[in-house]
Amino acid sequence: MAVMNMVKSLNLAMAEAMREDENVVIMGEDVGLDEGVFRVTENLLKEFGEERVIDTPLAEGAIAGTAVGLALYGIKPVCEMQFSGFAYQAYHQIEGHMSRFHNRTRGRYDMGMVVRMPFGGGIRAIEHHSESREALYAHNPGLKMVICSGPRNARALLLASIRSSDPIIFFEPKAVYRAFKEEVPDQPETMEIGKAQVVREGSDLTIISYGAMMRPTLEAAADLADEDGVNVEVIDLLTVSPIDTETLTASVTKTGRAVVVHEGPRTCGIGAEVIARLNENAFFSLEAPIRRITGYDVHFPYFARERAYLPSPERIKHAVRETLSA
Repeated sequence: MAVMNMVKSLNLAMAEAMREDENVVIMGEDVGLDEGVFRVTENLLKEFGEERVIDTPLAEGAIAGTAVGLALYGIKPVCEMQFSGFAYQAYHQIEGHMSRFHNRTRGRYDMGMVVRMPFGGGIRAIEHHSESREALYAHNPGLKMVICSGPRNARALLLASIRSSDPIIFFEPKAVYRAFKEEVPDQPETMEIGKAQVVREGSDLTIISYGAMMRPTLEAAADLADEDGVNVEVIDLLTVSPIDTETLTASVTKTGRAVVVHEGPRTCGIGAEVIARLNENAFFSLEAPIRRITGYDVHFPYFARERAYLPSPERIKHAVRETLSA
């Protein structure tokens, strides 16, 4: 197996998809000659040419709208929004057309397209570059919302997303882009969209998270085992729409307690939906209220306050200890 970071694994997934299907095209601002602002599309223009790796104008609405038309024609567009905070200009196309055409045509037309977006904080960026607005897209019927958390699942989920006939918003935590490396299989690998993953087995409490927050979550789980002897189970959602209610329910039915962690704002966030589903499906197994560790209900702060905003291992451990003592 090759060892690579998330940037390289995402690049690998796109290259594999383009080699196996000539209808797959890459489009976005600076994805060709400049190889993407984070270099995720490195070398794709050289291998596949300008008819399949398309540098677009600086116009997110036009990128998404053009992709909708291509998808209706049978092309498989993979769009890049340079940052998720820029994609609001494309929301009318995403909500009004991308999410609706399959239903609007009563199933006659698929909408097989992917919109990739770097998201989240942790890189000391400026305004509109650090948002975590996954709940905005997860709320839309007709869209699937996928969030990778490491190099291996990034490659597997992006390849599965490109192969899918469904419209998919694919969030990539940019704080993880080059943070660490993992072994990635030499042969193409996919993961099931809509399926969460138990990444650490445990019996005392379940922590549910996704994206860049998997790293502080796993660090907190390891610390709790060493410091308190607490055996924490950790679940990576991987897809926030649809949410894998079955896996969450099975885990919390076993452990009896849960904490949800995400960096997006607290109000109406993914954590609220997870808790609602656990109340509906595992209520009589709960031994304590479910706690949320999230970003705050403020705009993402500038450099000096970034760490105070993001969930940390210490905040997560504190929530776990409170839940265990309840």
